[in-house]
Amino acid sequence: MAFYRMTGSAGDPQVRRPGPWRSIEWIAARFAWVLLIFAVVAAPRVAVRAEAEEAGANRVPIEIIRFDRGASSKDITGAVIRGERSLYSIDARSGQRLSVSISASEDNAVFQIYAPGAQADRRDYGVEIVGAKALPGAGEGEDAKNWSGILPETGTYLVVVGPTYGNATYTLRVSIR
Repeated sequence: MAFYRMTGSAGDPQVRRPGPWRSIEWIAARFAWVLLIFAVVAAPRVAVRAEAEEAGANRVPIEIIRFDRGASSKDITGAVIRGERSLYSIDARSGQRLSVSISASEDNAVFQIYAPGAQADRRDYGVEIVGAKALPGAGEGEDAKNWSGILPETGTYLVVVGPTYGNATYTLRVSIR
């Protein structure tokens, strides 16, 4: 049963016969439609995602240390790969005693503590801390594994954990009294 009407003979070049549904013209037409639909639907999402990534390109994730109700200390377990750093922030008041210690299975994790105002920026070579100095005894290159001291000012302190070599799996103990 045909849905078209043919006039003329089958060999006549004037007679148009339906081709197979997988002809090259059909495939090309459907491909063009798919590309057009993709361009209309996906292009705005790609542009929004690119803007969001550009806005947060230098953003470094910082985990906030919060104590359980009634607790004044907390143990945090984590891991950091060679060349990277894990960042933690803790709110404290002037005059409080902050104690931080770190232990690692291969004894290869150290930390730094930065005063309020410190910010972490992502650079080509890794994370750089800017805007504030490290606390005495817990600065870059001092390889602190234990530190305790009275805090000089109120604000958010930044604790930066990194490996001395290789990858490090660590437990960071933070307490405030």
